Amino acid sequence: MKKGCGKRKPRLALTFLFSAVILLFMLVTSLLVGAVTMYRVRNGLFTPDETMPAPNRIVLTMVIWSTALGAVLSVVLGRISLWPVNRVIDAMDSLAHGNFKTRLAFPSRLGRHPTAVEVTDSFNHMAEELEKTEMLRSDFVNNFSHEFKTPIVSIAGFADLLLEEKLTEEERWEYIRIISEESHRLSDMATNVLNLTKIENQTILTDVTRFNLSEQIRGCLLLLENKWTEKELELKVDFGEYEYAGNRELLREVWLNLLDNAVKFAYRGGTIKIDVTETPENLLVSVSDTGPEIPRESVDRIFNKFYQADESHALKGYGVGLSIVRAVVELHGGKVLASSGGGWTVFTAALPIR
Repeated sequence: MKKGCGKRKPRLALTFLFSAVILLFMLVTSLLVGAVTMYRVRNGLFTPDETMPAPNRIVLTMVIWSTALGAVLSVVLGRISLWPVNRVIDAMDSLAHGNFKTRLAFPSRLGRHPTAVEVTDSFNHMAEELEKTEMLRSDFVNNFSHEFKTPIVSIAGFADLLLEEKLTEEERWEYIRIISEESHRLSDMATNVLNLTKIENQTILTDVTRFNLSEQIRGCLLLLENKWTEKELELKVDFGEYEYAGNRELLREVWLNLLDNAVKFAYRGGTIKIDVTETPENLLVSVSDTGPEIPRESVDRIFNKFYQADESHALKGYGVGLSIVRAVVELHGGKVLASSGGGWTVFTAALPIR
């Protein structure tokens, strides 16, 4: 599920801060005007021959002086009190111009105030998230371009070769086969991207039914039988019968992607292990393979669209499968984790029990 904004905090420290500033203005104005008025009274500056009674003249004088002095103090002190606000605005303007490394900081004395701490923490967290988003966007564009360019170049190149007249029949059919494979690769890639976009834009889980999840996983294994038998992989599949309430078709995509990923990266003659366990809160499905370990710096990025830990792209893949896995699991309110070490790479989908 998509996370919304957190509950709005009362922020009493901010309320007290502004209240104190207003109270300071009122106190300073009252003291100064009162002192001036008392000075005039004591020195007889309110003469008896004036037409307005003395108390009224005193009140009127205090009102005039309070207004004038309050305006001057507001302008002077307002500029000082608005300095932190201007600093925040400047930082936001820097972010708006694409400088995502901008960070907000106040001087030590002001920076210790609870309100300043909350403002700096919130702003800097926002800046960090925007910087990460920009990095993801850049990676997405680069990898997306590479994944689409490769089959297009292949199709164009072999199509040009087919125009040559001195080709043998065997060469001609080989080039046609490659063009067909690369065309289907492009089609599959476009379908996966469309499916991922559809899932990411889906906020409500629909078509929820209760079904035998264990049977579904075994069915996905059978669909990939040709692939894992070709690599002579050993399967360790030993789990009980578990039912789950969720979107059957979407979860089927999860197991197909995880299993296909394990088969693709497992060493020839290696092992693939599938575990299903249940806790009071979650149903845990783990798919493990004895393939090359994922670098630690890549573990957190492998769920990003079009990201591949194998930067050489030696293995065929679109870099979309794990993104679909994460999107579907999160749509069910769960999470998917990855770990790699000790000769094993493990992907675990934690689905909340409904």
